[in-house]
Amino acid sequence: MRSLALAFLFAACLGLAGCSGGSAVDALQIAGPSAETTSAIARPEATIPGPADDAAPADLATAGMTALAPVPSVQPAALRVPEAPRVYRSRFDDAHPVNFGRIAPHHHAVHGVDVSRWQGEIDWPALRRHGANFAYIKATDGIDHIDPMFRHNWQAAARAGVKRGAYHFFYWCRRASDQAEWFIRNVPKEKGALPPVLDVEWNHQSSCKWRPSRAEILEKMQVFLDRLERHYGQRPVIYTTPDFYRDNLRGAFRDYPFWLRSVAAHPSEVYPGRDWVFWQYSGTGLSQGVDGKIDLNVFNGDEKAWHRWLARVAG
Repeated sequence: MRSLALAFLFAACLGLAGCSGGSAVDALQIAGPSAETTSAIARPEATIPGPADDAAPADLATAGMTALAPVPSVQPAALRVPEAPRVYRSRFDDAHPVNFGRIAPHHHAVHGVDVSRWQGEIDWPALRRHGANFAYIKATDGIDHIDPMFRHNWQAAARAGVKRGAYHFFYWCRRASDQAEWFIRNVPKEKGALPPVLDVEWNHQSSCKWRPSRAEILEKMQVFLDRLERHYGQRPVIYTTPDFYRDNLRGAFRDYPFWLRSVAAHPSEVYPGRDWVFWQYSGTGLSQGVDGKIDLNVFNGDEKAWHRWLARVAG
């Protein structure tokens, strides 16, 4: 009887371990790679890796090997709620600092940058530690130009743990629908990415000298914004400058998030009555990880608001 009881207990333990192992494997299931086209030029099939892509095969293999192990006394790491990304305090400097008065950029908890080819080779881990909790990366403009550093910056920023998004510089002498398709063709649709940005401003150095009417501008913008929102499932952000906003955007697009350039005064003075998500407060920033100057920005909210916003728009 004693040997039969021991055999019964041993079989029951195996059954419990098997059930536990199966649930752990289920919790570790990872979606397959996206088939999104990310380049106008044909290249070998590859996905832009996220921060955890390289670790996924090893995790799955380990889960399979430990399926019959005793049930652990603590919750497996794969089943825990993922921690919110760490917010690094800003240690940026400025080549030409401005006194913004009562509400200054340093009063904001979450700082970030925007970059393009002009920043050259960026040390993204160093830039993040110095205060870049988010980055908007120049992707495209018009219907045929892609920033030559976009793909490299897109991948490197993700590996460094920087929350990043892409922006398109709008060219007024081209159709809005064609520009939207060009952006979609070159910018991946990835879970966790920040909403795409439409950059609208007057470019005095552009070969396009045509200035559409306000009605034409609003129509073009709406076409572009609608197409991106349908594709990415995120409401795009509108970036603009004081003169362009004054000429065209006052009172428009009330239900869109705005990213405002204001390097001489607080946005409330330059864009009265306009809510904003991001404020670009400097074009002469200095930081570890970058040679030369870089644009500096802040998020409109504290750390808790930042994490809530990320969960809502980039979850």
